[in-house]
Amino acid sequence: MGIENFPVQLQAAIQQGFLAREFENGLKSRLGFRQVADREVFPNAIGETLTKTRKSLKAPVTTPLNPAQNTNFDNGLTSTGWNVEQYTLTINQYGDTIDLNMVTSGVGIASQFLANANTNGIQAMQSIDRLARNALFGGAMNGVGGYLGGNTRVTQTLGAAGNTVNVDDIRGFQRAIVNGQVAAVGVGVSLLVTVGGDSYTLVGVTADATNVSTAPGGISGTLTFSANVTVADGTAGQAVVAATAPLVIRPNGRLTTAALATSTGTTAADTLGVQQVLAGVATLRRNNVPMINGAYHCYLDDLQLLSLFRDDDFKLLYRGAYGSDEYRSGQVIELLGVRFIPTTEAPQQKSLGAGAIHRALLVGQGALVEGDYANTGHSDIPDGERALIEMIDSVAMVTREPLDRLRQIIAQSWYWIGGFALPTDMTASVDIIPTATNSYLKRGVVIESLGTDALGLTY
Repeated sequence: MGIENFPVQLQAAIQQGFLAREFENGLKSRLGFRQVADREVFPNAIGETLTKTRKSLKAPVTTPLNPAQNTNFDNGLTSTGWNVEQYTLTINQYGDTIDLNMVTSGVGIASQFLANANTNGIQAMQSIDRLARNALFGGAMNGVGGYLGGNTRVTQTLGAAGNTVNVDDIRGFQRAIVNGQVAAVGVGVSLLVTVGGDSYTLVGVTADATNVSTAPGGISGTLTFSANVTVADGTAGQAVVAATAPLVIRPNGRLTTAALATSTGTTAADTLGVQQVLAGVATLRRNNVPMINGAYHCYLDDLQLLSLFRDDDFKLLYRGAYGSDEYRSGQVIELLGVRFIPTTEAPQQKSLGAGAIHRALLVGQGALVEGDYANTGHSDIPDGERALIEMIDSVAMVTREPLDRLRQIIAQSWYWIGGFALPTDMTASVDIIPTATNSYLKRGVVIESLGTDALGLTY
């Protein structure tokens, strides 16, 4: 496709890079969850799944060698290996298009052309960012769940002791890691789960035919255990937590999302405060999670950020900084080794009684992996005969000349071929990192809370 096939008023914008610039400005219009991801080139075809393997470290040696055994070719040593764990990354194609009618656009065709490119860029950015967010919170395909997984509650009280319990969200309970490989919970594959105050062995998971989960992207269903669950443990509202679940922090020690409450005279409302952030940071540090450019990232919505501003501990720590640009504008704040990043993409959940549920995500480096398809933007058609393709941050921007019968309509499109995966850190055990937790996913912490507006009202 020669550039001469476009109207004269558009050729200058294409030749001088205005089109790509507008698309890139849209693509990078704000911070997002995608920034957390480590980027990898994915060589497989669309729809295929790539299995990646991570190796563990070896436990430190603290026992001296026995001099009497320092003989023969092995010097008394026995070879030991390292463990492995796997995660899968599946890629798919995403994209959209917008048409520009050169005749009906009249004299505004050039500005409309650039505006379409900018709009496409914003849409592409939001689409990929939302995919990254969904993977972080809900888990990737064929994975062990996201950072909300393995942490739910009983939804129906048992009439009598039984081995099947209804829960609000089965994500994080469906799969376990066995010998480094992800396997479905079922025959030969079990998972230890705490229901109420006791531990039970999970042997089966079934999704409801009609999903009634209240969690964002959640899947309601039933959990089947090897032994009967008591009525006390199987009462509606009781916490259900997998032994390998990531940490979910709630103010005032609340055990479930539904337990979050407004102020009750002696107890403050369950809103975000510095103490919950410090608890999350401590967990990441216990697992030796590396920072992202010198700080952990905390993605939160504006009402949670406002709650943080109202927290007495935050005011004390940030005293003297009220005149700073960050405080005045409410933008990115760095404090306590955390970079607070407001976003409108944080998962929203309607009220469960006390108010809407807000979720901040505190993450370190390596929490997410983005796979970008290696051949995005490739075409075997000669440059002079194919559509104009610009590659911006692994996203293809495609501009097609008018091919309709009246030669009036230019198509401006974008597509991205890729996917996201959540690598596990199961092999980072207490033998290697004495302070490590038992979670499969160790590089992030979710903080659930109610929100507060400028008047202190809880939402």
